[in-house]
Amino acid sequence: MKQQALTLLMLAATASPLLAQEAKTWSLDDCISYALEKNIQLQQNKIALQESEVDVKTAKAALFPTLSLSTAHTLVNRPYQKQSSTVSGTEIITSNDKNTYNGNYNLNAQWTVWNGGRRLNNIKTQQTNRDIAGLAVEQTANTLQEEIAKLFIQLLYADESLRINQGTLATSQATCERGRQLYQEGSLSKVDLAQLEAQVSNDQYQVVSAESALRNYNLQLKQLLELDGDTDFQPELPELGDEKVLQLLPDQADVYAAALAGRPEIQSSKLSIENAQRAISTAKASFLPTISLSASSSSTTNSASTSNWAQQMKYGWNNMVGISLSLPIFDGRSAKGSVQKAHLQYDSSLYDLESKRKELYATIESLWLDALNAQQQFAAADAKLKSSQTSFALTNEQFSLGMKNTVELLTEKNNLLSAQQQRVQAKYMALLDRTLLDFYAGKEMKL
Repeated sequence: MKQQALTLLMLAATASPLLAQEAKTWSLDDCISYALEKNIQLQQNKIALQESEVDVKTAKAALFPTLSLSTAHTLVNRPYQKQSSTVSGTEIITSNDKNTYNGNYNLNAQWTVWNGGRRLNNIKTQQTNRDIAGLAVEQTANTLQEEIAKLFIQLLYADESLRINQGTLATSQATCERGRQLYQEGSLSKVDLAQLEAQVSNDQYQVVSAESALRNYNLQLKQLLELDGDTDFQPELPELGDEKVLQLLPDQADVYAAALAGRPEIQSSKLSIENAQRAISTAKASFLPTISLSASSSSTTNSASTSNWAQQMKYGWNNMVGISLSLPIFDGRSAKGSVQKAHLQYDSSLYDLESKRKELYATIESLWLDALNAQQQFAAADAKLKSSQTSFALTNEQFSLGMKNTVELLTEKNNLLSAQQQRVQAKYMALLDRTLLDFYAGKEMKL
């Protein structure tokens, strides 16, 4: 029995490190790295980028001539005809056979020499589309990182808020216990004791609500990462000091200038303007002629010929070279309409860029102002918290001595809780806005 017990203890000791390894915690960097590798929308954007690479290669290949080989084989049956004559290449073949086999072999080449520069414009357009697709990947990645950072900081806020409520509950329970002692001594009425007990119940409810909020944010982050339902997701919630909250904010103009130079949505709009300019040139090319070269080489064989297959191929072979010119004269206003629409699309792309710039400026301005307000609110809430802590400590001591009533004690306690919540809310709002400002300025997403 002792030996079996010892064996079980050794197995348990061996399994403990393995269990500890399986219980992985997810830091902010872990969440971002996983999302950038696994997110479905991001992977679809990467596939679209690969498709645009194929379009570029296809557009470049259109500069070269096309070459095709075709062959046709027929068997002709004349059941009631005694004699037939057939032209095969340069030979007139007379045959008494009811069945005749014919073979045709053709090699064709086609090359558009000039079409108003539309092919070159198409190559440049497809290259720009490829760059836009790459920027779409970056934009999706940026949006993903921002959403993860927001939820992660909300998790930090919910976790600290839970700890505040748990501390408040512990204080209420201690106060209630002291109230029971005073009630037994006759220094506290039953009504006052009931108020203290009701406060404990209320604080227990607040703890449950805070736990629910923490679980909800945890679930939202897990769903954003697109993790399976059976995945054990435990975020790593670091302790963030107060020193970063009051750090000097970056200059708003500097953040905006950096964002204009680096944000993918702005670069994408600029590339769309280039494409719109190129579309005007392409539309105008519809008024110009198209010059094409063609060439073919062919031969035929016939089963009724007295020559063998090689001789028929040789003497029946013929070559052709041609040039064609296509000049549009009247196309039902199609070309003119295309040019007008291209100009309108160009104007629209200019407005789109201006809209994106204004939207970016408004976002940065709001983040900067929110961060400044949160810093000021944090400083005020920190001062309020210190005075509320002192006031509650004195009131609680006086209550224990019977010098303060229950209403005064609960009022000071609720004031303390309100100050704690205001401080932690301002803290994480300032951290979130500061983190996003740094990200818009081109820095990595870091807490």
